Amino acid sequence: MSDATGVLAVIPARYDSSRFPGKPLARILGKPMIQHVYERASQCAMVDRGVVATDDDAIRTAVVGFGGEPVMTGACPTGTHRVAEAAAGLPQFGIVLNVQGDEPLLHPAMLEGLVTPFATRPDTVMTTLAEPMKQAKDYLSPDVVKVMRDRAGSALYFTRASAPGSRDGSVWDEGAPVLRHVGLYGYRAAFLQTMVHLDATPLESREGLEQLRAMEHGYRIHVSETDYATIGVDTPEELAAVEEILRARADGV
Repeated sequence: MSDATGVLAVIPARYDSSRFPGKPLARILGKPMIQHVYERASQCAMVDRGVVATDDDAIRTAVVGFGGEPVMTGACPTGTHRVAEAAAGLPQFGIVLNVQGDEPLLHPAMLEGLVTPFATRPDTVMTTLAEPMKQAKDYLSPDVVKVMRDRAGSALYFTRASAPGSRDGSVWDEGAPVLRHVGLYGYRAAFLQTMVHLDATPLESREGLEQLRAMEHGYRIHVSETDYATIGVDTPEELAAVEEILRARADGV
């Protein structure tokens, strides 16, 4: 068993994006988006160290410029692989968090939700978050990932489909046992290195959801419910919406 302790937060960042090239460096209230994420992650008392993992020199320069710590990686097929490569070079940490670089509304308490199950459930190897499903349109949208849990909080399934169904054919209601997935992850460091070497799986490929790979290989994912909503930025339009939210908060609205 590893003697590694402590919590490492890794923010994977790549410059190239088909929908939004240069996204990590897009400005929000005068700061690059990656800086907003880094600063918020660093505010979590459970995080011992935060780094930005990237293969891009412009992102590295920006991170150094705002006082952050960059870790250079090779070209990686997924953000998870980038996080794993960065974590492999920092073996003193026993828990690794994958903090998406396009989540500038991240609340530090969300990271606590990723970390806590590792202490309360020693058999936990992977964690994630989910929030209450509040709108029927989210339930119906394939862009919103749904998750259902067992009574112990482990994921039963993640899906883009409108699930669970109902015997009478009715659509979603507020009592439906389903949550909206939030794409932040925690791993035991050793399992993260295992995860990136697992073979791709049929359900993962069909749904386009990498976390299903772990489940199809027999690993459990603990899902903690969070009260904090967030908006991932994938387009310039979403960036503008997030900037308005942050401006309103700064103005005390």
